[in-house]
Amino acid sequence: MAEIVLGIGTSHTPQMSSTVEMWEDHAVRDQRNPNLLNGDGEYWTYDELLKVADPALEAELTDEVWNRRYERAQECVGILAKMLADARPDVVVVIGDDQEELFDDGGTPAIGLFTGEEVWDRPLMGERKARMEQFPGLVAAQWAAHGPQPTSHKIEVELTTHLAGVLTESDFDLTLMSVQPDNRTLGHAFTFPRYRLHLPATTPIVPVMLNTYFQPNVPSAARCYDLGAALRKGIESWDSDKRVALVGSGGLSHFVVLPEWDRMVLDALQKHDREALVHIPRKMLRSGTSETLNWITVAGAFENGEMEVIDYLPGYRTPAGTGTGMAFAAWH
Repeated sequence: MAEIVLGIGTSHTPQMSSTVEMWEDHAVRDQRNPNLLNGDGEYWTYDELLKVADPALEAELTDEVWNRRYERAQECVGILAKMLADARPDVVVVIGDDQEELFDDGGTPAIGLFTGEEVWDRPLMGERKARMEQFPGLVAAQWAAHGPQPTSHKIEVELTTHLAGVLTESDFDLTLMSVQPDNRTLGHAFTFPRYRLHLPATTPIVPVMLNTYFQPNVPSAARCYDLGAALRKGIESWDSDKRVALVGSGGLSHFVVLPEWDRMVLDALQKHDREALVHIPRKMLRSGTSETLNWITVAGAFENGEMEVIDYLPGYRTPAGTGTGMAFAAWH
């Protein structure tokens, strides 16, 4: 039977894949964003946040602090990359969210699997490229999301097909996709392990695609936790001697940094506190903060394992408290 050898949780924000000189440009995006999810689960404007912001946040915006946070983020990515290499996985199951990259308004599944032999990362084109190019910070971070030319990512078809059967028998309704439309690309949540965690191109992946961003068919925290448990069952029942790692890609709080909330989530993950996790209000799992569901899925697969928090970095980039909560962890 297959063996699960490692779990990883990692943020993948452009903020940590572009140098600190670009953090001010990321701040410009925050200032233009009318839907900044605050700790009350409601959307605020930038000006509304600024009116009530703690003046002490100014101390988080110095060159010294930004450089220290950036360098530490790189160290954490390096630690996770070494863990992944040392675990020697034959297959990596990547739990991530598709942000209208592979899917579009023609169909957005709550839970999707790709069953073709390969899926392609393609450079952004057309309207998506034009929107991205409005912000130099996003352009600078593209290397961590999409390559300069189409790049194939191998799929472990046998495991994917096996998981599709096991999950269906466990009453998960799946969307299976085996043909990639010509104008669509593998999402950045799924390319991150290769481009930033140095997963070899020869190591196949199984992308488990969650719809965390687009209401209303966003699976609950409870559903994602149970999905993780079902994934473990499926992996361990696969008739293979291969070593399998899981990666939860994304998170934590976006685009308002919520350190208390982030630490509550990390604490619940470490303590295997299913009740705390599954009762996170749905309204708190919206926008980029919804990527926390990817971590909860991995936690469900490691219900009897141990979680090590490598670090948590509150990535403030404006006096209104906007930015991202950058977190890095491993399950054993």
